[in-house]
Amino acid sequence: MVKSYLKFEPSKSFGLVATSTSNLVWASYSKEKSSTGAGQAIVAANEEVLVWDIKKGELLSRWHDENCRAQVTAIAQSRTDPDLFAVGYEDGSIRLWDNKIATAVINFNGHKSAITVLAFDKTGVRLASGSKDTDVIIWDLVAEVGQYKLRGHKDQITGLRFIEPEAQVQGEDGDLAMVVDIEDSEGFLLTTGKDALIKLWDLSSRHCIETHVAQTNGECWALGVSPDFSGCVTAGNDGEMKVWALDVAALSSSAQKVDLSQTVKFLVDRGTLHRQSKERAIEVIFHPRRDYFAVHGIEKNVEIWRIRTETEVKKSLARKRRRRREKLSKGKKTDGDLEMEDGDENAEDISKADISDVFAQHVIVRTTGKVRSVDWAMSSGKKDLKLLVGGTNNLIELYSIVGRDKLKAKSDAPDYSKALAVELPGHRTDIRALSISSDDKMLVSAANGSLKIWNIRTQACIRTFECGYALCCAFLPGDKVVVVGTKEGELQLYDVSSAALLESVKAHEGSAIWSLQVHPDGKSVVSGGADKTAKFWDFKIAQEQVLGTTRTTPKLKLVQSRILKVADDILSLKFSPDSKLLAVALLDSTVKVFFVDTLKLYLNLYGHKLPVLSMDISYDSKLIVTSSADKNIRIWGLDFGDCHKALFGHQDSILQVAFVPHNSDQNGHHFFSASKDRTIKYWDADKFEQIQRIDGHHGEIWALAISHSGMFLVSASHDKSIRVWEETDEQIFLEEEREKEIEELYESTLTTSLEADPDSEDVNREVGAASKQTVETMMAGERIAEALELGMADLNIIQEWEEAKRISGNPHMAPPQRNTIFIALGNISAEVYVMNVLQRIKASALHDALLVLPFASVPMLFTFLNLFAMRSINIPLTCRILFFMLKTHHRQVVASRTMRAMLDGIRANLRAALKRQKDEMGYNIAALKIVGMQIEEQSVKGFLDEKWEEEAEEKSNAAVRKRAFVHVS
Repeated sequence: MVKSYLKFEPSKSFGLVATSTSNLVWASYSKEKSSTGAGQAIVAANEEVLVWDIKKGELLSRWHDENCRAQVTAIAQSRTDPDLFAVGYEDGSIRLWDNKIATAVINFNGHKSAITVLAFDKTGVRLASGSKDTDVIIWDLVAEVGQYKLRGHKDQITGLRFIEPEAQVQGEDGDLAMVVDIEDSEGFLLTTGKDALIKLWDLSSRHCIETHVAQTNGECWALGVSPDFSGCVTAGNDGEMKVWALDVAALSSSAQKVDLSQTVKFLVDRGTLHRQSKERAIEVIFHPRRDYFAVHGIEKNVEIWRIRTETEVKKSLARKRRRRREKLSKGKKTDGDLEMEDGDENAEDISKADISDVFAQHVIVRTTGKVRSVDWAMSSGKKDLKLLVGGTNNLIELYSIVGRDKLKAKSDAPDYSKALAVELPGHRTDIRALSISSDDKMLVSAANGSLKIWNIRTQACIRTFECGYALCCAFLPGDKVVVVGTKEGELQLYDVSSAALLESVKAHEGSAIWSLQVHPDGKSVVSGGADKTAKFWDFKIAQEQVLGTTRTTPKLKLVQSRILKVADDILSLKFSPDSKLLAVALLDSTVKVFFVDTLKLYLNLYGHKLPVLSMDISYDSKLIVTSSADKNIRIWGLDFGDCHKALFGHQDSILQVAFVPHNSDQNGHHFFSASKDRTIKYWDADKFEQIQRIDGHHGEIWALAISHSGMFLVSASHDKSIRVWEETDEQIFLEEEREKEIEELYESTLTTSLEADPDSEDVNREVGAASKQTVETMMAGERIAEALELGMADLNIIQEWEEAKRISGNPHMAPPQRNTIFIALGNISAEVYVMNVLQRIKASALHDALLVLPFASVPMLFTFLNLFAMRSINIPLTCRILFFMLKTHHRQVVASRTMRAMLDGIRANLRAALKRQKDEMGYNIAALKIVGMQIEEQSVKGFLDEKWEEEAEEKSNAAVRKRAFVHVS
């Protein structure tokens, strides 16, 4: 009989505030909710996106797609719909999420590698994405398709921004008369890459109109564009920032011209600024409403720069002029000085001013940890500058910065303060140890500097303690006290209920305590350290006098009872559940087993090539399993010390191994192993077989703990997350698991081999098709091919039946036997069935699915397109499929005579169908106009101020004129 096992599935994930894989985005609350808090922080958390209330420190929602395991690498917010967010992932996919309902609305898949940057256009109907694969793709959010791919950069895209200027029409007096959108133009796109280039693309003609070298010293890592598009800042290595002037007026006028002279330069280099830090920059973010921008690298500070006003720039220039004249009046005038004097005449023109006169460093914000991403926090009604900072240490902070206008005196230095932070729900550093309470309700996690107690059911952090560099921890019997072993060699006792440190014992004289284990009787604990000793500690209740009084209070103490000296550093130790044996793993790659009562040596276990990092003894005290840095797991018998089996377990060092207490066989011989290769594996120690591989973590797994009931396990990883995996009722059959793994491997290689090799012409082209073959598109293509074959067979059967009826002259001839699928679906026709299959395919995957079809299937598809046109079934989809297939197979279609005849029929039927739709729409519009006229005749008047729209337009025009940004162009 085939043995079956129960499957472990992911159930909870917590301990994360924000990961450093992606940027963060600030989202203010809508007006009806504005009173509840400061705003929301949208941050990446491995494969999920978390929405935090920054004021309360509460998790508002979690955006999780079950089909996605890749990490989030970029986030962008739509400017028209504040609840719509684009999220880019490591596998090159993009999902559009609706914040209100926390669900993915649209999925896109076009890039071959991780998304690095995303940007919406101002109308919110297009999205641009840049990736590590050096391509930029423009996506149409209405049609849900990739429009085209822009090639030109030679390294990953680091900056991306739509430049959509508004056409400026001059009035008679030379002033700005009105501002209208350019309807014909698709706008422009500004991109920067790690290849140190900055490119300006014309999206109407889909080609690059200008390229410059953005950084002189290597890579360009960040791009910031001013809100009024008058200029941009690029940043790279060595703290260098370049300022560029963007000629918006020339761009907007060029949008309506066909021929452009090459003399026009839209981007002009205005000079270089230098940051205080010499690290490479990561982001340059302009404030949407004020004259400030933030720039930062991977250090612990953010630099805030200010754009000076016109009057300030003029004052600065006047001051420089005055100093120069004073200098010249003292000494002799040279030819250069005379030239300077002539230049002074034009000094009033601030566009010629040195860039250091226009930009000034405002303040440097010192942060708690290294900065990964920042965003300006916009709060309604408040004039303060607020900056949201996401660190690499699992932390979000909000800083309040004093602006130039708020300074009491000009000589005052601007200041900042930390207003809010989200830090409690996670550790600042990697979790090194986990332990579960005896009732399986609480979890303790220990890291460098902090110790946290969690409620497993609610995932809430109950207690936080400050501790040393913790390496191991355990709950003491009763679950009231936690013992921690540190790198400094201290044993620390913490009281969970009072959140106090009870005692700290210098146990191993400054040597790291790598492992500790509570004795099965619960009366003592053993600690093993780098000082080559294992020390036994008894728990004693001592009466301690309360200071200033005669009263005494009971206090838990650790009292050393025995010591075991060994030949090398102790990395791990374990009591057998029957409390007779103590196994000790040493740095010399051996495991020694001692009798607990006499501390005499019982067994030596030789076999591992590298040190044993973890071990566990089964609950019947018959087996010991050891895991090592040599990637092997060894199962030994505790009666003779013989090695039952050596298993090549993982692709990297195996850091943890643990037996399941009470599995279905009741002998407790199933165990889990966790490794640096980011996987957890479930094993059967009797059959020496892998039961299940559990993927989910994005970093090496440092710690593993199994519940006392054996119903779940908890793991902690370098990706800062703590994950709970629960046993389900679903059964695992080993053969099926092996087949599944082989299929996954095959599918991953299949999609890469299916990617069409680009032609030599395609490689050099600036524009390409935004397509990518995935398993989903392949399966969709197979479904279309299957539906076409079924449909054609059915059409032939029906045609033969009609022909037989005509020849026999019997109109009541019995209908033929059709395919059971059509009958099961309600006796539908073949064309309706094919259309249903086509409609079920996502719009974003349709083109790639159609590419899977061989050319032999195209005539069948065209037959059905003709039927769709005749019966007016979903004309928009019909047209889309027809045009795409014609574009793809143009040469073959033109060369085939039968296809040409077929196309004539489709053209006639499509035109007739479109004419019918046009007439119908015209009739409806005319009817609506008549209804409108009838309402007006009946004197039904709405309470609407007709001049209101005109006044609003005038105000908006005035706002455009009063823009506060200095035009450096």
